[in-house]
Amino acid sequence: MNNSVTNTARLLGAGLRALLVLTLVTGVIYPLVVTGVAQALFHNKANGSEITADGKVVGSSLTGQSYNLPLRKGQQTPAPDLKWFQGRPANGLGANSVNTRYKLILSGATNLSADNKTLIQQVKDAKAAVIKDNSVPGCTVRASEVPADAVTSSGSGLDPDISPAYAQLQVHRIAEKNNLSIAQVDKLVKDHTQGRTLGFMGEPRVNVLELNIALKDLVAKS
Repeated sequence: MNNSVTNTARLLGAGLRALLVLTLVTGVIYPLVVTGVAQALFHNKANGSEITADGKVVGSSLTGQSYNLPLRKGQQTPAPDLKWFQGRPANGLGANSVNTRYKLILSGATNLSADNKTLIQQVKDAKAAVIKDNSVPGCTVRASEVPADAVTSSGSGLDPDISPAYAQLQVHRIAEKNNLSIAQVDKLVKDHTQGRTLGFMGEPRVNVLELNIALKDLVAKS
């Protein structure tokens, strides 16, 4: 009887020691090592790929944000502030989950099929708005010039990038709204166009937040 109790106590003691060691290694030492390596070698990525402007963090290069005018009385959807480059639509997000300064409840796609009437109407409305907003004196946007990313949302609804074609489509409007030359804005877009990753993965892209920060600086200097 005494031997049985002693063996049980020994097993419990060994189990407790194993638990404490594993907790220390996997719960304390390992996370600290991984965090330390991440901070030392991948500091920017480890901290959310932050983008700074005027000495403060203004967003992340991985998450898109809206560039809208303040919501007016009676409005349910704010109008876009057309002095800024606009990102992709965010139709997958609900009314209570708009990404305002990254206070986001959820993200996601519409999950609507390609022949869904609601999606088709959203695309038609978005295309009409893109044509109207970006047609300025001397430059009328044609329907055939509107790229797909200008009228559809991404899988997350928070895509931070747009295609070079959509950025170029906005050049004339941006120039007019900010009293800049077309050449100045065109150069801005080209300077912020990134190629395919490693030369073959993905598509060329333009980060909208980084582009708008550069636009703000250009306007300040002009």
